[in-house]
Order: sequence, then C-alpha cells, then structure tokens
Amino acid sequence: MLIQFNMNLTTIFMRKPNHVAIIPDGNRRYALSLGLTKDKGYDYGIDPGLEVFKLCQKENISEVTFYGFTIDNTKRPSEQKMAFTDACIKSVMLLTKENCEILVLGDTTSKNFPKELLPFTKREKYGSGGTKVNFLINYGWQWDLNGLKSCNNDNHDIIHNINSSDISRIDLVIRWGGRRRLSGLLPVQSVYADFYVINNYWPDFKTKDFFDALNWYNDQDVTLGG
Repeated sequence: MLIQFNMNLTTIFMRKPNHVAIIPDGNRRYALSLGLTKDKGYDYGIDPGLEVFKLCQKENISEVTFYGFTIDNTKRPSEQKMAFTDACIKSVMLLTKENCEILVLGDTTSKNFPKELLPFTKREKYGSGGTKVNFLINYGWQWDLNGLKSCNNDNHDIIHNINSSDISRIDLVIRWGGRRRLSGLLPVQSVYADFYVINNYWPDFKTKDFFDALNWYNDQDVTLGG
C-alpha cells in the first residue's frame, strides 16, 4: 500500500502503475494561445517532462515513457521539426543529471534522428540509476513491428523481434491536450494499458494532473483479460 500526501490531502493508492507512458500533446495550440508561432510551444514542454519524471520517481513508479516525436511528425514544417527535435534533445540531457536509466528508441537510420541522441540508444545508467526512462524519438509503429515479418506465432519470439523489446508493458497512458487517440504509441506494450486524457495542454502541466490520473487508475478494474 502506498500512502501519498499531496496538496494537503491524503490519498491512499491501493494499487499503482509500474509503467506510465506520457503523450505530451498541445504544445502548438499552447503557443497559439499566447499569440506565438506554433514552433515556439515546444520549449515550454521541457520542464513539465522533468517534473513528471520526479513525480514518478517519488511514487516509486519503475518505468516512464515519453512520446517525443514520430516519423509522421517529421512531415511538419521545418521550423517545427527543428523546434521539437531540439526540445527532445534538451529533455534527454536534463535527465542525465538525475538518478535514472535512459533509453532513446527510434529509427536511427533516418536523417531525422538527432545524432546527439545516438549514444542513448542503448540503455545507460545515470547517477545511481533507478527509474527507467524511455524517450520515443523518430518512432513509428510500423518501424517498431517490422521484425515480426520473420517470426512465428510464439509470444516469446514476437516480443524479441520488435525494436522496442527492452520496454515493458504499459499500465497507464496519460495524454495531455484533450485528444483521445494513442497516435501509434508502442502498440505491443499498450495492449492492456488504461488510457487517461487531460484537456490541459502539456505546457500547462499541473501536479494535480498527475495525481488525478493516479487516482483514476487506482479505481480501475484491471484484469489483463482474465
């Protein structure tokens, strides 16, 4: 049992997710709401990512995945592509100063994969290690599952023939920005994930968003199909 004290309230989580995935949507809409161009919104999403990591660490959540950008996202205008790529690089570098184990996953053969993140494509321990942190960078679900063409129907074979084999099953997906779609997020790992949507834009992140999601998850009946 985990007892969480937050905002002068006492919340008892009878169960908590082991792995949380974050879809940080709404950066461009946030920028427009401030009268800025769309590309200016991504820098505002860097600090919320660090805060979410620290909250996961505090709550003993063992793994967190951040959806950085997809192969499809790279079709956006060049100034947006440069902005979200730079924000992803800065986010990864921030986490190297924390106690965690980082993995960056995506199609490294593409020119759209930032060369600065190539050293992170094998999981590495930073500080004293601990929470696993995954960043999906230049990720695509077709690219992830490409190896399945050569495997049989054995579950063990399937897991070891996907590019994301080092990432565990997701318990809870939290999406900011109000959209109700997974956008191709880790289809194998999210097969039994619960999906919580927050209407606030990602740069408007509030600690309450995170604990509202954990409270909601605490009330779900998770059977994994059983």
